[in-house]
Amino acid sequence: MTELFGQSSFDSQHPPERELLDDCVHCGFCLPTCPTYQLWGEEMDSPRGRIYLMDLAERGEIGLEGAFTQHIDACLGCMACVTACPSGVQYDRLLEATRPQIERNVERRPSDRLFRNAIFALFPYRRRLRVAAVFGQAYQKSGLPKLMERVLPPRLRATQALLPPVRLREAFASLPRRVRPKGSVRRRVALLSGCVQDVFFHEVNAATQRVLAAEGCEVLTPRQQGCCGALELHAGRSGSAADRAKRTIATFEKLPVDTIVVNVAGCGSSMKEYVHLLADDPDWADRARDFSAKVRDVTELLAELEPQAPRRRIEAKVAYHDACHLGHAQGVRDQPRAVLRTIPGLDVVDLPEAELCCGSAGIYNLVQPEPAAELGQRKADNVRTVAPDLLVTANPGCLLQIRRYLDDDIPMLHPVQLLDQSLNGKPT
Repeated sequence: MTELFGQSSFDSQHPPERELLDDCVHCGFCLPTCPTYQLWGEEMDSPRGRIYLMDLAERGEIGLEGAFTQHIDACLGCMACVTACPSGVQYDRLLEATRPQIERNVERRPSDRLFRNAIFALFPYRRRLRVAAVFGQAYQKSGLPKLMERVLPPRLRATQALLPPVRLREAFASLPRRVRPKGSVRRRVALLSGCVQDVFFHEVNAATQRVLAAEGCEVLTPRQQGCCGALELHAGRSGSAADRAKRTIATFEKLPVDTIVVNVAGCGSSMKEYVHLLADDPDWADRARDFSAKVRDVTELLAELEPQAPRRRIEAKVAYHDACHLGHAQGVRDQPRAVLRTIPGLDVVDLPEAELCCGSAGIYNLVQPEPAAELGQRKADNVRTVAPDLLVTANPGCLLQIRRYLDDDIPMLHPVQLLDQSLNGKPT
């Protein structure tokens, strides 16, 4: 249970900063972009409402249990409000200071705690995910999913629905440790292969290596790398996230590379935040700053490089979905579109309500399945309005979430997969 420290309901370990709380002037520009406010119209489920709750808790006027935790848990952490705010309120910093307070000081219901612990006992571990992939394929082929859909509780029903089609050959495949370009080396880079990404979206990693090599990059992919800590960081488990950050830094900093490339929006966002996560650790602060400065989304890097490899023409209308942790958290919006437009014949279109999250948001669609389902259906409906030939987005969570509600009507790809098809003729 929450203990009061002085006048604050927060403990003394990195509470939300008073000066950041005071930046909010409660103007309301964030309201149209906030997914939960759009769903429910409740002030306490808007960014300014949640900042008001943080302010009250910081003053010790309310505790962290009950309504406070409910409204903070309901936030997707999509950071659309950060983009919309004219006052420069750093809601991202406030939220990532508040969620660890809840995780440390609020006792969750046993079922909630068990479910969350199960998520973090599986997803950050590649070997465990591969074992799960074996059982997942057998489960999908058994016919049980349709039967169980009627009896499973909402969280497990969402987990089942989000399970991607399992391809064991890809789940157990290994990426080459080094891929060299055919011509001169324009850039030496290291690739984060990820955990969920490498097991369930291995083809995206392989396409990333091929595309970067075609554009003159030497690509190193260290075999011993692990989870970057993104899911834990965004869920308030800052201690374990910091441990994973240190291991990731130690793995990559010794490589002779100019850039660390990420093809997952949530991972890239977290890796750029290591500089804040480890700022108070004297042994890691400088190393984290140097590491974060090297991190680039793959579309950022490709947009920096003048295209050199010839592109085959692809006649298609492509809808681009901005993953929140790429567009809002990292501010990377123009680069993916610019990269896609280097493909001759491609018509790249934006979606209505592009600023609204699809409902994936890390583990949100697992722990908050009802609002996630509403947002997923809303995003799918918006995709259909532009009648694209295919949809592209730069985050595996978004691919899984939107695929659930598109019902395979529209093919979905990562941007590098489409570019790989144009450069190398690889099937998508």
